[in-house]
Amino acid sequence: MDQQTLFNAGFSAFMILLGWFMNSLKETMRSLQHSDEVLATKVQAIELLVAGSYVKKDELATHMNAIFAKLDKIDAKLDNKADKNMCLSIHKASES
Repeated sequence: MDQQTLFNAGFSAFMILLGWFMNSLKETMRSLQHSDEVLATKVQAIELLVAGSYVKKDELATHMNAIFAKLDKIDAKLDNKADKNMCLSIHKASES
């Protein structure tokens, strides 16, 4: 074989390998683009879910009013509650 034929055969084999490698890279890129699109769709769905589940201002005000009403009831009960030390001193004074 002469040098030109040997060079052509080696160059052809190299180009076939390079073409196969480039084709596999292209398929990998397509696969990654597809998985990226799927993940982007999932993230958008999560963003919509999170943004839609915030407590509305009027709902929060209603709940806070209910909590403050309960706290006011507890405060009123504590104001009416007799102090234990005072009860013991009154009880001891009545015994003497």
